[in-house]
Amino acid sequence: METLEKIRKAYTEYVLENGKQPTSVFQFAKKLKLAEADFYTDYASFDAIEADIWLTFFNEAKNTVEADDTYQGYSVREKLLAFYYTWIELLKAQRSFVVYSTGRLREESKSQRGMQPKSQVLHPFKDAFFDYARDLLAEGRESKEVEPRPFVTDRYPNALWAQTLYLLDFWVRDVSKNFEKTDTAIEKAVNTAFDLIGRSPLDTLFDFAKFMYQNK
Repeated sequence: METLEKIRKAYTEYVLENGKQPTSVFQFAKKLKLAEADFYTDYASFDAIEADIWLTFFNEAKNTVEADDTYQGYSVREKLLAFYYTWIELLKAQRSFVVYSTGRLREESKSQRGMQPKSQVLHPFKDAFFDYARDLLAEGRESKEVEPRPFVTDRYPNALWAQTLYLLDFWVRDVSKNFEKTDTAIEKAVNTAFDLIGRSPLDTLFDFAKFMYQNK
């Protein structure tokens, strides 16, 4: 763990000072007084370091909210709000790196829409977030906060992931005092999401139509 943290710290400092990834693993490891083979024991590439940093951001936010006793009594909507607020607070301490990394990923994916990079940097974070989202949605179905819908329910985690990328991009671009607009964006995004995936008048209409069809 000590070596991992040492590598992550050195990598973060390097990209912030130089605005790009190191030229080679050999040179990077040499400056750390680390054998190149030892570097590859922990990371396959510089992108792998970056991916681990993003995953660490997520895990720290998730562990923080779940360690709070009051969080356990929250509705699913409130739990997701708490996660986003906590995640953004943690990102603030590493804002320079986040701005660098998202900028690099955006450059890589100019030919695509949004921040869906060709690299694997966000994949571990995405996989972990999907697990978290699925657990929240399952809890939401039990509490009736989430309405199961044929052909749509399985897409809910994707929608929440897209929302996460949107909020990340919004925060990176936010120039308001203490990022107040990001707080508002989080609240509106989560409330809108749960208004859409929760029960609505359309679901009532569908149930009625189904009842009419079955009893005609």
